[in-house]
Amino acid sequence: MKGADMDLSELPQPYAQAYRTLRVRRLDGVAGREDPDCVAEESPVALEFNGISHAVMMATPADLEDFAYGFALTEGIIDTAAQIHDCEWTASALGYTLQVHIAAANFARLRDRRRTLAGRTGCGLCGTQSLAHAVRRPAPLPTTPSFPARAVTRAVASLRAHQPLLAATGTSHAAAWCTADGSIALLREDVGRHNALDKLVGALLREGRPAAEGFIAITSRASFEMVQKTAAIGVGLLAAVSGVTGLAVDVAQAAGLTLLGFTRGEDASIYSHPARLNRNDT
Repeated sequence: MKGADMDLSELPQPYAQAYRTLRVRRLDGVAGREDPDCVAEESPVALEFNGISHAVMMATPADLEDFAYGFALTEGIIDTAAQIHDCEWTASALGYTLQVHIAAANFARLRDRRRTLAGRTGCGLCGTQSLAHAVRRPAPLPTTPSFPARAVTRAVASLRAHQPLLAATGTSHAAAWCTADGSIALLREDVGRHNALDKLVGALLREGRPAAEGFIAITSRASFEMVQKTAAIGVGLLAAVSGVTGLAVDVAQAAGLTLLGFTRGEDASIYSHPARLNRNDT
């Protein structure tokens, strides 16, 4: 079910700015027809830290505070939620601005290694100034729980049922934090897969969830940035619906993270640290 076929009033309030309804001409055999349709929004989102512009990303304008927190953590700007003192957003004809006030020590650290990003959808390296900064290797993960294989595949199989924006538009990616039994506890959507994961990271931070006790499932491929972002919050398992890249495997192996790709039905490919997955446990 998509677009005009669903009751858009059922979409959660954070999605109010995330889509628009317009009329489209559909091909229907020889004769076409005109119907309403729903499309996801993609807007410039500027991130400012202590009044200084740092990045402009193309993102879906929903859960923007979560995006700010998650971006700040996965970019190494903050280490804990307490280091963000205030966060608010404003909208204009040009897009959205996230104004984030961070602790003085974090701002000093940011200035020391500041880089300017000019992001298009899903762009993880725009504006990186050197090869040394291109691939940040996360610190090795501490010991984290193992998970039943069936709980992981069950969680991935249930992702679609928790994606209202996808149901409305057919466009968005999702990232979900799942408990050990395979229940989806938190999920965020965006047209960009990196943004969806940053929003999820931010939600985990803001709600104070014990991130390391669960695992993350994503609807996209797993590139190295997705592994970096997962490891940044201490989560030890990342399951992707689609494939993985070689660099993602390298980063996951070095970080001690269990990486799954092609997680569909009861099947998955395990690319690193299989011991964290209990294949005989339900």
